[in-house]
Amino acid sequence: MSSIPEATAFGPDDCLMITYDSAKPPKTVARAVLMSGTFRSQDICLALCPYPKRDHATKPDRAGFPVRPRRGQDPKDEAEVFAANALQRMNEVLARIQELEEALDDPDDIWTRLRAAWKRAEDEEDPRMSEIVKQARQLRPVLTDLEKRIRRVLRRHRELTPLDRVQEMDRASMVWLSRQPGRSVAERAGSDQRILATVRRENFDTLENRVLHAYTRLAADAAREWIREHPRARQSARFRDVDTFRKKCKSIAADLKAHDVLIATPGVTPNYVLMQDKSYHQVHDGWERLLKREKAIDDLWAWQAQTWTDFAVLAVTLAIDELEEAQLVAQSPIVWKSEAATGRWFEQDRPIAVFWLRETGRIVEVQARPEQPGPLLIGAQAHVALRITDPARSAVPRRVAVWTPHAMNRIDLGKSVSEVANLIDQLQQFAQTEVFKHGLVLTPDHGEPETVKFEGSRCRVNGIAFGASGKSLAAGMEAIRGFVRDEFKGASA
Repeated sequence: MSSIPEATAFGPDDCLMITYDSAKPPKTVARAVLMSGTFRSQDICLALCPYPKRDHATKPDRAGFPVRPRRGQDPKDEAEVFAANALQRMNEVLARIQELEEALDDPDDIWTRLRAAWKRAEDEEDPRMSEIVKQARQLRPVLTDLEKRIRRVLRRHRELTPLDRVQEMDRASMVWLSRQPGRSVAERAGSDQRILATVRRENFDTLENRVLHAYTRLAADAAREWIREHPRARQSARFRDVDTFRKKCKSIAADLKAHDVLIATPGVTPNYVLMQDKSYHQVHDGWERLLKREKAIDDLWAWQAQTWTDFAVLAVTLAIDELEEAQLVAQSPIVWKSEAATGRWFEQDRPIAVFWLRETGRIVEVQARPEQPGPLLIGAQAHVALRITDPARSAVPRRVAVWTPHAMNRIDLGKSVSEVANLIDQLQQFAQTEVFKHGLVLTPDHGEPETVKFEGSRCRVNGIAFGASGKSLAAGMEAIRGFVRDEFKGASA
């Protein structure tokens, strides 16, 4: 969590965050602004840079990063295994974020519905829903239907044909025949009695079959990736559905290849069959959805630190909502996007939720990327926070900073928590309009859940490394609940 030296490239151990003078933003540097404000008379902007799509990039310099795994390929060496594990963690976080979309169907009960979905995700034998799972259920009967009646057309070809089988001749065939020696057709047919004629042959290489070929190959790869990420779910219905669908797609793709059907390229203009034949139309729609997913994965790979922050914010909000004394009194509108932008699937006003603690007598606001963070949050470079106020007293509000560091390699949680505690102790001398006390660090566990607590001279900081599925998610959520309970007990003291 500390800064890297000047003229040094970011590496897999680093969180790709930069600060700069708000009046002098760096040119040509890819970044997403997290928050901006003033600290000690300096205008500061905190921004996040993307992970490179290759193993290195410039502006800012980034080197030694894993490359996103190619679709449908199993990892072959240590570097590819590392990248595959990173992709799996990213997909698990995405699944938890995307469950918010379904929860938004009932705006009055968002957090209860989301909590139920996350609770199911704690069971690794009940794997995550995804686009390929939906298509495995919806399109398997469609593929079964098409497999029996793959569309073909009769196309004209010129070839030497026995005289008794000639049915059609075109101008080129007539010219060929006129140039052969002999006075009659039989003489010109020669000893083998064949002439150049037009014949019709079945041909499967149509646009709709090219789309079907492209879809089955892409769907088989997506299903294979999903199966590789859920080895413990072999007994579940979803696993069986996806595996059966994968085998069906591979079989159809092999048949189409045997019939010399080419593979459609993305962006083809649908023909009459793709628009009017129900089964081919559903395949075309499924293909476009998978293509859109692949395109989105590239962007999400680069900005997965943003997605992790949104996941952490939802986790903290759910933990507060589960308190018996917590009553949701206000909630900002959450707008779900059709496509993620810089790793973010939803937008919301600030704060995302406001709770009234009936027994403690406090109001708690969950703030993410605040528009007016205040000088202490800017100094701490924490773009998530809890703002706690007591409406019965005129005391200044209290902030609990939440850091959400994300790196390709596992972060040293103990060291980070110690650094944060020292930083909070230093910042408290600048507190004037609010109290800045205690902190929480939420970071990916990379398969090894961990909880650390550090007591500074004037603050307490908890560090939680957790994941987005299975026992790791369950342990992480329980640790966040414990932090929240302890924090609000202290607030009532």
